[in-house]
Amino acid sequence: MLANFPSESADVVVVGAGPAGMSAATRAARAGLKTVLLDEQNATGGQIYRAIGRASARRKEILGPDYVAGAAIANAFAASGARHLTNASVWQVTRERSINYLKDGKVGSFDAQRVILASGALERPFPIPGWTLPGVLTAGAAQILLKSAGEVPAAPPVLAGCGPLLYLLGWQYVRAGVPIRALVDTTRHEDRWRAKRHMLSALRAWPFISRGLRLVRTLRDARVPMFEAADDLCIEAREDANGLARAGALHFSVKGNAHRIEADVILLHQGVVPNTQFTQALRASHRWDDAQLCFTPEVDPWGELDVPGIFVAGDGAGIVGAQAAALQGTLAGLAVAGQLGAVEAAKRDSEAAVHRRELASVMRIRPFLDSLYRPRDVNRIPHDDTTVCRCEEVTAGQVRKFVEQGCIGPNQAKSFGRCGMGPCQGRMCGLTVTEVIADARNVSPAEVGYYRIRPPITPLSLGELAGE
Repeated sequence: MLANFPSESADVVVVGAGPAGMSAATRAARAGLKTVLLDEQNATGGQIYRAIGRASARRKEILGPDYVAGAAIANAFAASGARHLTNASVWQVTRERSINYLKDGKVGSFDAQRVILASGALERPFPIPGWTLPGVLTAGAAQILLKSAGEVPAAPPVLAGCGPLLYLLGWQYVRAGVPIRALVDTTRHEDRWRAKRHMLSALRAWPFISRGLRLVRTLRDARVPMFEAADDLCIEAREDANGLARAGALHFSVKGNAHRIEADVILLHQGVVPNTQFTQALRASHRWDDAQLCFTPEVDPWGELDVPGIFVAGDGAGIVGAQAAALQGTLAGLAVAGQLGAVEAAKRDSEAAVHRRELASVMRIRPFLDSLYRPRDVNRIPHDDTTVCRCEEVTAGQVRKFVEQGCIGPNQAKSFGRCGMGPCQGRMCGLTVTEVIADARNVSPAEVGYYRIRPPITPLSLGELAGE
């Protein structure tokens, strides 16, 4: 490769500038290590704290105190002395700890002694009939527009699915003065019953429960129509002024009663899952997490993969939330500093003990949330006529036909019908395809496996690759 930027060396390269990445880089730099943080955004914050450095007072008020808390992490990183490369899309990390990136149309690379991946999470696919229509977005995408540009839907939206983000976004919209057509929750009585097993631990994390109750109370005070235990979700199309199909209404049922709510904007959400593109490409060991219904990389207590010298911190190693991600980032930075001799083992362990106690405390809520907001099978494993691979327009029924013809996993599905070979490289369909195949074969997702991810992780042209 003929890089436009010369290859550089660093003690530590961190990928991703969310809470985990900023905290990892801060701790490594504080230890005196030559630390570089690469991120594809133009400022720190990641998705959860996006645009925290330039958010107006009004936007901070709308987004709430949990968002504002990111300013302290961003400020600590800014004062750490770590080098920050913005608008830098990392397209390859090798097992030998070379990091290749694209910035301003030019490619460059770092050779690092240690690498910390803080790639965060992706929204779980929500493949229901009509989910590919214009006017249908994910709740996370809508929240990014609110955080980065203060943009809100022009027409009252319907929020549908399950998970804390659904209620958080609704709460933020109410504070922004956005009327909400309805909030449609797929969580059922049996989900609450299952979550009760973890209630004692959850009550020990009362601040999280209290915040959740406050969100619901705000929505009720604003008279937002709220439906629970929703089944049979599908999105009805209508023609716009140009004769093109777009979202027109959400259909669903509650206890056998049919409902139809007209809406031009429908925001879907059923949780988030780790972004494992880098760890999968590294051929690191992964396991199927049945609590979170996703693949997670196997890491040691410091976050190190079974690929020596490469660590994962934050939601990329399993969904933990912003506070826990920041603590995991600090632990990874501390571990790297210890391995490279910048921090003595005794100091590393004593400092880590404090962070681990705090981490255990904020993680108490996680089993409760994973149980309460476990996405329903029918919303993850769709019927035959529903599209699963948006890029190549492959339906669940076609994937099941592939299985009948001998397809045993996602990688074979690529050969049968280009499933997962589009621009998103399987990000939008990977888990769905795995679960559809597992269901059709009557085996576990762990046996089916995941796409074999290869670089480039993010798109780049042949001209950029050649350095022309």
